[in-house]
Amino acid sequence: MNGDWLLLGRDGRLSVYLPSDGATLWRAERAPGGAWEPPRRLGGDQELLPGPAVGRGPDGYAHLAAWRSTGADRADLVHTTHFRPLLAPLDWQPAGHPNKQGDRTGTPAVAVDAQGRAHVFVRNGGGGMSMLAQKEKGGWEPWRDLKGRGVREEPAAVTGGSGLVELYAAVPGGILHWRQEEPGARPVLGEGVDAAVRPGTLRAQATSPERTTLFFTDDDTGDLCAWRPGGKPTPLVTAADPGPVSAVRCVIDGHDCTLVAQRSATSDRVAFAAYPAEQEAMGAAWTESGPVLPKDAVVSLALDADARVVAASLSPSTGQLLLTRRTDEAGLALGAWRAV
Repeated sequence: MNGDWLLLGRDGRLSVYLPSDGATLWRAERAPGGAWEPPRRLGGDQELLPGPAVGRGPDGYAHLAAWRSTGADRADLVHTTHFRPLLAPLDWQPAGHPNKQGDRTGTPAVAVDAQGRAHVFVRNGGGGMSMLAQKEKGGWEPWRDLKGRGVREEPAAVTGGSGLVELYAAVPGGILHWRQEEPGARPVLGEGVDAAVRPGTLRAQATSPERTTLFFTDDDTGDLCAWRPGGKPTPLVTAADPGPVSAVRCVIDGHDCTLVAQRSATSDRVAFAAYPAEQEAMGAAWTESGPVLPKDAVVSLALDADARVVAASLSPSTGQLLLTRRTDEAGLALGAWRAV
């Protein structure tokens, strides 16, 4: 999934969203902190192309977007909304194509604003960025060309603490950033930054009421870096894995912190690093936890209904889903990992 695939629902139950052989599956807790339902297919029987995206709104609803094939060298995007973990999501509904028609153009990204409107972002056929946004009273606005050139796969969309939507995308030699100036407005391309971004490593997180932070791996140094528009990228720690991190804002021992996690490519366990929010210059260090995981395992972080950190690992090849929760002990103490 493009985006964090472990999400807290409006009713306090956690859900996970899992790509699987032309479909997207979801699993949900039967009750907060309890046993889990078996996997179920999401959004009907349509066959999806690889690379679905998910975003969670402030209302706790999940919005998903994916490509489906409509013929030889033709595809369009589809969208669905999942209101509660124990209710079936709506069927996939057509969302169109950024160039009106053609083949798949890139991996989508989804963010949901303070009014609950989904914003779907995807690279267009010209190498720029396009956006499709829901209307406040239903339906979709027209596709909007957000400009940009040389946009790469897998942009990172995020909703800031103010409820405004932001987008980050890698281009050759740098990063582009778009931000809404007011609710419902077209995101504006602002200040970018020069950076050697490893493909497929962008992940954005709201790290304060006013700002969002982009995490990426520097392809020259191998460092996990953090960037906020208006500054320069700051190295945080050597990346534990070639892929993106998952990140969550949380309180640890009374301090506002950012927690990041990756599967370690050397030990095949989950590596965690925490630091005071937006103080990357202090550095961080990895602490490993849990069992040895398959090579394809990925990690996602979320807060549960009690604001406790929850970490999940998923192996697409085996279907193994493992979870752990933070305990009541001081520091980042995690309970035993368990299969669900």
